[in-house]
This record gives sequence, C-alpha cells and structure tokens, in this order.
Amino acid sequence: MAINYPNGKKFIPPKDQPAKQTVAPKKKKDLSFSNRGKTLEDELNETNDYYLQLGLAVIHKKPVPLQIVKVEYPSRSAAVIREAYFQAPSTTDYNGVWNGRYIDFEAKETQNKTSFPLQNIHDHQIHHMSSVVKQNGTAFMIIRFSSWQRYFIMPFKELEVFWNRMMAGGRKSVTLQEIENTSFEITPGAFPRIDYLPLLDKL
Repeated sequence: MAINYPNGKKFIPPKDQPAKQTVAPKKKKDLSFSNRGKTLEDELNETNDYYLQLGLAVIHKKPVPLQIVKVEYPSRSAAVIREAYFQAPSTTDYNGVWNGRYIDFEAKETQNKTSFPLQNIHDHQIHHMSSVVKQNGTAFMIIRFSSWQRYFIMPFKELEVFWNRMMAGGRKSVTLQEIENTSFEITPGAFPRIDYLPLLDKL
C-alpha cells in the first residue's frame, strides 16, 4: 500500500529505510530472553491492556489519521488499500486517563548506546505536549535504550529544555547521562513489562 504525506511526498516506512535495515539484526541480539523480539510499542500496548483489565487506567495508542484514496477488491470478501495519505501530522503516540488525570505521551526507542537523537521528535509534537501541560495534563516521553534494555520517563519540562537547546544551535541529542540525571528510570518486569504508572506522581 502506498501512503503519502499531505504534500504528496511518498511515506517510506522505517523498515524500508536502508539505514535502519542495517541495524535491525542487532536489535534482536540485545533483547532479553523474556522480551525477545518485542518493540517498545508492543511492550506499551501489553502494559496498557494490563492496566485496563485491572481498572488502573484507560490509556490507548492513538490511531494514525489516514485518508484512503485507492482501494482494490480482489474478491467479494477482501479489500486491499493501494494508496492513502496522512490527513494531518500525528501528535503523540498514547493518551488516556489515570486517577482523574489526562495522560499524553510519546514513546521512542534508540539503538544508540550513549545518547538519544532529538531528530526522532517533531516540532508539532513539542507544541502539542506543551498545550497539554498548560491545561494541567501530564505529558512526558518514554525512551527505551534497546542495547541496554533501559527505560526512562522524561517529563515534558525536561524534554522542552533539551529541545530549546537544540533550537538555539546546541547539540542535537540528549546524552544518556543527562537522561539519567533528569528522568525517572523504569525497572522492567515480567508483567507488565513497563510499569510506568507508579512513577507518574513524580512528574
């Protein structure tokens, strides 16, 4: 299926990008036995399902807004989407409610062992999270360092500092040490894998 941006430019899924294909095999080698092959999105979806089943929180992954322009019907019972466009820039990955608080966050993972590249974040996402915080919502980013199997919650106020530093001409990444000093580390478990709710009161 061909998916295009609103400006007509073709969208290339991460798995089709040569630069990322070269590091993909490394990812599985570094994963733990209990979590082999799972992405951060997989882990968060399972964690959020666990929260929902226990009545702890209602948090879901946001659907990607697509406008379908070409569909083929190879049979009466099947439809194949051949071309679609992103209707608008996405905001963040997840949102929902916990203890009467609105929760909104982005989830990112990196193969880099020493820093997190800020190019993984977009300007409209920063503006969105800023708007959430101004309305007394809770906004943050969950980062996974795949090579180390380490997870962090970075409060939006800290993310904004690093973002503004980059926009002012500073470094385009956040070092692991900076993340350790400004974020809260999540200790991965068996189930849920990423139990992040207990840390939200610290944000």
